Amino acid sequence: MTNDDKIEILLVEDNPYDAELTIRSLKKSNLANRIFHVTDGAEALDFLFQRGEFQDRSVTFFPKLVLLDLKLPKISGIEVLKALKSNPSTKMIPVVVLTSSNVESDLISSYNLGVNSYIVKPVDFDKFAEVIKNLGMYWLLLNKNPNNLEALCPQKTI
Repeated sequence: MTNDDKIEILLVEDNPYDAELTIRSLKKSNLANRIFHVTDGAEALDFLFQRGEFQDRSVTFFPKLVLLDLKLPKISGIEVLKALKSNPSTKMIPVVVLTSSNVESDLISSYNLGVNSYIVKPVDFDKFAEVIKNLGMYWLLLNKNPNNLEALCPQKTI
């Protein structure tokens, strides 16, 4: 990955079917050409905090959005969210939980940790695609983010 690779969306999803459907829906709607997909919580944290295989990644540009499943191998989505929102360098990255969990405690925990939105994945293919399209439209086109989140957090604590 080069410094010019400005990832728009970090997709953290272990289910290959859901990941493929999410990516296809975003690309079909021309909403995101630069999506990076990881399959577990540890890989997500390594990517965001420049560790392991991602240690050479530039943090000049953080993703515009993190789509985060909760039920992940290695490190749960809740733990990923906690790490993101507790770090001054990453706390402003918008995080949308996109999960099959309709459990009230997951919803409450996510909002207590600072999630920006919580969406339960529809089971129906067409409804899922529509949700992803609307989600992408809002977070990538309508929502206003600073261009360089690192400038807002000059103290690098990654």
